[in-house]
Amino acid sequence: MAAKVIEHHLLPWAMRELPSPWNDLTPKRKRTLEVLPHTAANEQAAMDALAAALSETRPASPDGWSDESWELYDRFRAECAHRLAQAMPTADLLTREGVIDVLRAWAQNAAGSVPDWWIEERTDGILATWARSVLSVWAHDVLWWLRQEPQDQRSIAAAAERCVRADLSAQEAVNLLHALGAPHGEQALLRVVQDAGVSAHHRAWAREWLIAIRRRGYDSRGREQAHGEEPLLPPAVRELPYAWASGFQWPSGLPETEENLARARAVLEACLPAEPVSEPAPAPSWEGGEDEEPPAWLEVRSVMSRLMPYARQVTRERMTEAVRECALLGIPGCPPDPEGEQAQLFARRWVAWISSWIAGEVFTWLGMHVDSPVGITPWAMELAERYAHHDVAAGPAVAMLRWHDTVPRARQALCRIAADNALPPGVRESACDGLSRSEACGQG
Repeated sequence: MAAKVIEHHLLPWAMRELPSPWNDLTPKRKRTLEVLPHTAANEQAAMDALAAALSETRPASPDGWSDESWELYDRFRAECAHRLAQAMPTADLLTREGVIDVLRAWAQNAAGSVPDWWIEERTDGILATWARSVLSVWAHDVLWWLRQEPQDQRSIAAAAERCVRADLSAQEAVNLLHALGAPHGEQALLRVVQDAGVSAHHRAWAREWLIAIRRRGYDSRGREQAHGEEPLLPPAVRELPYAWASGFQWPSGLPETEENLARARAVLEACLPAEPVSEPAPAPSWEGGEDEEPPAWLEVRSVMSRLMPYARQVTRERMTEAVRECALLGIPGCPPDPEGEQAQLFARRWVAWISSWIAGEVFTWLGMHVDSPVGITPWAMELAERYAHHDVAAGPAVAMLRWHDTVPRARQALCRIAADNALPPGVRESACDGLSRSEACGQG
């Protein structure tokens, strides 16, 4: 009698016991789930299936793979996914031996060469990566089904939270928690964003949706007047009628009246610090690449801009609320104690940044939408130069000078800014644009 061949399964034992459609590893699974009734029994079966998938530790993704290894794996996945699903359509059939058979057959007949070393030396990594991929897509569909008509929301939230912590289709699990909302989805997300064991990427995704859930509360607070609260911005700034939620932008069609020009001047004079700053405000619009994580300050701003949408609402009380909320959300760099010394430094930094962004919008209006420089000469030119030398709203200040570069006072200021070696290169280079080499260098 021939010896029985021992098969090495790639998915948890409990998954191999699942009934259809929960054991289905083919694209047909999604179509089946789309028409599966949302009964209490089916919902429990879906949660049991997720528990089965989480019952064993999954093999880790390979570390140290070269670009060539990943390119080969991507080719294998793209060209063999259908073949693998046909050969091993259910969880109990996905085995090490089955995947290796498909892998070797593909390598022998692939259009491009597949080096022997890759199969021999990377077998374990290939199998682990494929198994994780299959499990992730499977979990995505199960979580998607649960999101459509959730009934036992407490239990579903607990299952989704486990998926996030286990990095099993974590983004879809977060989407499910967001869809559940308050109280169960929100409470789960609050735990996730505080869990250092969850990847920074997934915590950021969870925070984004958590902020969306809590936004109604922020907006409600933002509609409250700041009566009896301690203001943190100067009186001239507090009178600004333009909301922070829109970036404090001044309307492009705002007329060049004496009143509006006087307000612009008063705001700029009030926002200018006595000396150069050590930590300039970041540019109000972040333009990072697709693979870059957005900076944490954007998340802080999304909270602050709703708790205190107008400059008159930037108060000590609301700043304390914002610090407390940002700590609760687990935003990196936020002080955990809203009453502590670090929180006070945090608040001062943000007040300075808010002032800088407000001043920047004033300069933008003075530059782009004030046609006649007569009403803003020389005070706007002088203030713009001082802002640039203090490295506060330097970009908009220099841009305003360039918009009015036909004014001698503006060109003189640009020359001095270009020659100031203490300024960041970007500020100096911006000042140089539009000036001739002799003008830019003549001040050096």
